[in-house]
Amino acid sequence: MYYLNYFFLFSIIGHFIECFFYSNGESGILFLYWTPIYGIGTIIILFINKVIDKFKFKKFSKAIILFLSCAIFLAIIEAIGGYLIKWIFDYELWNYSNHKFNIGNYTSLEMSVLWGLSGILLIYYLKPILDKIIQKIPRFITIILSIIFIFDLIFTIIIKS
Repeated sequence: MYYLNYFFLFSIIGHFIECFFYSNGESGILFLYWTPIYGIGTIIILFINKVIDKFKFKKFSKAIILFLSCAIFLAIIEAIGGYLIKWIFDYELWNYSNHKFNIGNYTSLEMSVLWGLSGILLIYYLKPILDKIIQKIPRFITIILSIIFIFDLIFTIIIKS
């Protein structure tokens, strides 16, 4: 439930951040108020951190490895997500071809740096605070959100593809 709760929290936060700052009130392809790429990215950051912790790096070395790992893996996930959405729904949610250092249309060096910084922010600043909240979310809330999410995903695939 821990990872699902992080997934839902950041899918919802990502949706509202994107709506407010970037896309004139729209974010993602699903009908409800979540953008799963942010939840997926958060889970990846948590797993990267878990793997890095096994090696007992010094704090500075760990931060550099975390930054680089998040930048690389999340850029790959962003690119895969962009290509999948284009392929399945024939719809383009983002396009970084106007970025100076774009890598294909769906990711760029600039965004990779942002994802690396997001990993640092999550692990060193947000996670210590959020872990206390995440672990208090009742199981039934997570189950209800999971069911609603699955229905939203199914309806999106049926209606939009």
